[in-house]
Amino acid sequence: MASNPNPVDIHVGGRIRLRRTLLGMSQEKLGKAIGLTFQQVQKYERGTNRVGSSRLFQLAKVLNVPVSFFFDDMPNEVSGGGAALAEPSKPFEHNPFTKRETLELVRAYHKIGDRGVRKRVFELVKAIASDSESLSADTDAA
Repeated sequence: MASNPNPVDIHVGGRIRLRRTLLGMSQEKLGKAIGLTFQQVQKYERGTNRVGSSRLFQLAKVLNVPVSFFFDDMPNEVSGGGAALAEPSKPFEHNPFTKRETLELVRAYHKIGDRGVRKRVFELVKAIASDSESLSADTDAA
């Protein structure tokens, strides 16, 4: 019987996936850069394979981030240690900031060359989100 992945490994894997996706890099390209197959990269990203310190250092260089990046934003339940590590963690995909759609939206937004247009797009999205929250609140109150 296989044990559940360690929540720290899941977090680190999620951070690898986040950075790779933000760079628009495929698992295959990352794997080639560090001498692994895309399947091995996939296992790191899911947290099913633990990333050793030398590999983490190598990943940081290829992804152009400090090693500490992989531990940033770690929830207290994960970093607290003890019993929290024995409990199954929530899947990484529940964080809306790690969804492919969100990452693609951010990447597309930053490709808009005209700063004024980019600001208007930003204001439009904020207005739509605000309207959505208002509609949701009105529906909940009814």
